[in-house]
Formats: sequence, structure tokens, C-alpha cells
Amino acid sequence: MKTLEKVSSISTLYQFLGLPKPANPLISVFDFDQVNLGQETILHTITTDFYIIALKKDCAGGKCRYGQQYYDFDSGIMYFIAPNQVLQFDDILLNSVRGFVLVVHPDFLHSYRLGSQIREYGYFSYTANEALYLSEKEEKSIIDIIANIEGEIDANMDAFTQDLLVANLDLLLKYCDRFYNRQFLTRKKINNDLLSKLEILLDDYFRSGELVTHGIPSVHFIANKLYLSANYLSDMLRVQTGLTTQQHIQNRLIEKAKGLLSTTEMSVSEIAYQLGFEHAQSFHRLFKSRTAISPLEFRASFR
Repeated sequence: MKTLEKVSSISTLYQFLGLPKPANPLISVFDFDQVNLGQETILHTITTDFYIIALKKDCAGGKCRYGQQYYDFDSGIMYFIAPNQVLQFDDILLNSVRGFVLVVHPDFLHSYRLGSQIREYGYFSYTANEALYLSEKEEKSIIDIIANIEGEIDANMDAFTQDLLVANLDLLLKYCDRFYNRQFLTRKKINNDLLSKLEILLDDYFRSGELVTHGIPSVHFIANKLYLSANYLSDMLRVQTGLTTQQHIQNRLIEKAKGLLSTTEMSVSEIAYQLGFEHAQSFHRLFKSRTAISPLEFRASFR
């Protein structure tokens, strides 16, 4: 059985997949139906030194795990992998998949603004990512851009080639960013369920006394409990509510603080300790930044 775990170059990947040598060793596109592997070949896990952008459809009998999420290829998805991220496959024969793969080495973007901007797209990390489900219209837009990239790679290279390739890649990423935002807005039931689960999770955490024993819950802790990546959760919440996960947690802390300030005789330091703050000054700064008054001024308004 052929296996592969670490891929340092696009040429190495092409060789493993039985593809012809890429025309450009730093950027290339191939279709899954071009892959020439034996039927027994299964790719379990892979890390690369380059970016991968893929549209996959019709993976018979298999699912792909990206991070902690499983994705069914029957409906077609896009996913994005940054260098040194891990993509794990479970029983997927690459020969049975349809779609395309665009691979881009970071060196290709050297000296371009996109070289640093590409890292700002959270969907390139399985910790800032959920699969992107495209509508037919969206899929056509993506395929058209990929066709432009393929055309430039296959054409005779001139002084404009790299600029045009980077411009098309930039356009592709911006469209995917737009489509992710659309996905956040259109998957209302799923997102509303997540919001409800988030509120229940915070309620349980506050009620159990874990603020004292474990401190304020981190965004990663909350995301893990919801089986989501931290950045995806924050991006979804920002689109839905205008607030990040961190801001949601802080708002709940302020609500809890207001209750303690208005109904108990606890000192500000004692309240800060009850809410998981190591230092009362940190609690004071957060409270004032959220309410425009100090904790003691808030308490005085009830006297």
C-alpha cells in the first residue's frame, strides 16, 4: 500500500499521485480524475509545505476529517489547508473523488502583499475553519477563476504571468471569504443552535463554580466544548451578533458582576475573585470599559 505523510514540494506530491511534472513548481492545478493511483492506495494523513485549496465531490463511501469535523463529499465542499497543517483521511480512495486541487507554495507569493495577507484568512487553518458549501452559482464563480489560473500556468510565461496568477488567487480567496460570510448568515438553524449551546455552556460553567477553580474560560476551551475551531466560532458569532466569542464571555461576566454588586455586600476584590480574575485591577478595567463607570460607581447607583 502506497502511503505519504510529509510533502515538501509540489513536484513530490505530483510524483506520488502519478501526475505529470507540474509546469510551474510553485503553483499548479490538477483534477482528481487525473490522479493515477492503484485502487488499493489510501491516503490517511498528510502535511505539506504549501497551501492547498480543493473542491471535492462524490467521494464514494468515505469521509474526510479536517480538524475534528467530518465532511461528506456527496454534496461537494471546499476546504483550505495552510503549510504544516494536518489533513486526515479515513478510507478515501482518491480515484473515486471528483473536483480540483490548487496548490501554491509560499515562495510564489514572496514580495507580494498577498504573501502576508493569505495568513489572515482563518479558513486556512483547521483551528479557524469549517467546510465551505457552495451554491451552484458560487461554484461556477470559483471554477471560472480556477480556469483562469490554469490558463495562465499553461501559457508561455512572460512579464505579466506571476502578477496575473497572484491577482487571480487574491480574487479567489476574496470570493471564498464572501461565501463563508454568506454561509454564516444562511445556516440560521445550525447557528442558532450553536448560540443556544454557547449560552447553556457558559451558564453551567458559571453556576458550577469553575470560575473560581479554573478561571475565566478561554475561547479555545469554549470552542472545543462545542466541537468547533476557535476562529470559526468567533467568525460565526461576529456575523450573527456583532460580537466575538471573547466579547460574549466578557459580557456574561459583566452581567454576573452587576448582579453581585447590586445584591451583595461583597467587596470589589471578592467579586473579582468569584469571577475568575487573578487581579482586581483587571476586573475594574473590564467593567469600566464595558459600562463607562467603575464597579463602585455602579453599586452606588443602587443605594
